[in-house]
Amino acid sequence: MISKEVLKRIDLVVFDLDGSILDDNGNLDGDTILLLNKLSKTGVKFSIATGRLHSAVLFFAKTLSLDIPLITLDGTLIKDPKSDEIIFQSNLPVNVVTKALALADKYFLKIALCHGDAIYYTDENSLIPNLLDKFGAKYVLINSYNGYIKDTLEIVMTGDYSDMVRQASNKLSFPYTFGVRTSFYKSQKHGGIYYLEVRKMGSNKGDGLKRLCKHLEIKMKNTAVIGDWYNDMSLFETDALKVAVANAIPEIKKMADMVTKRTNNEGGVNEFFKLMLKAKS
Repeated sequence: MISKEVLKRIDLVVFDLDGSILDDNGNLDGDTILLLNKLSKTGVKFSIATGRLHSAVLFFAKTLSLDIPLITLDGTLIKDPKSDEIIFQSNLPVNVVTKALALADKYFLKIALCHGDAIYYTDENSLIPNLLDKFGAKYVLINSYNGYIKDTLEIVMTGDYSDMVRQASNKLSFPYTFGVRTSFYKSQKHGGIYYLEVRKMGSNKGDGLKRLCKHLEIKMKNTAVIGDWYNDMSLFETDALKVAVANAIPEIKKMADMVTKRTNNEGGVNEFFKLMLKAKS
């Protein structure tokens, strides 16, 4: 059990969305909204750390009355939901995006450019909206990628031949390409489809949290994080208070200071928020 003294000093709570504060249908629990509202009145600030695009989390930010910067696309963008002020942005180098477009053409792959506001694709890549599992993302059809290369936070390439996607991945990795990290994986939803995601090195949720704390002038020990999945591990490697929901992966649970008894589908995060509210009252 987390002590009352520890809970009283928490000034900032940063939570993951999918699998953590949202249920499997992407909905917020009614009690969560009420609890965050009550905690906000005690001075606690709340933010999001998610793999989603910034534009895909604005609905939740508004519903929860969040008014500080949000950590999106796993830390590649930290942006204020109200003023649109960008605290941090990790754009891919122009030469890397240009190279990826050429490789997609060479290996017959579909490609899309992810920005903070939307995912952009051309007519030749018209299958992209049906193939990408980017929750809540806005898809925009454009005539050409020219003019959209500069502000790219993530490149997503997809194809139905694993060796073709792997070859593109190799060409976008060291020693052929510097300063980026690639992620190659097979789709669990679309049979026989493979994906390659490319981002600039040096960005993850944990680094995003450190940048947000510095911007807000809040000490890490006065911060709490909530998560469930592999991309939350960098959050759990910080000195923040760590809360895992019951459905979290074993690796996250082992790193946690508290594991809720209930899952995300049962409003598990409310267990922590109720403890906080009791300590703050």
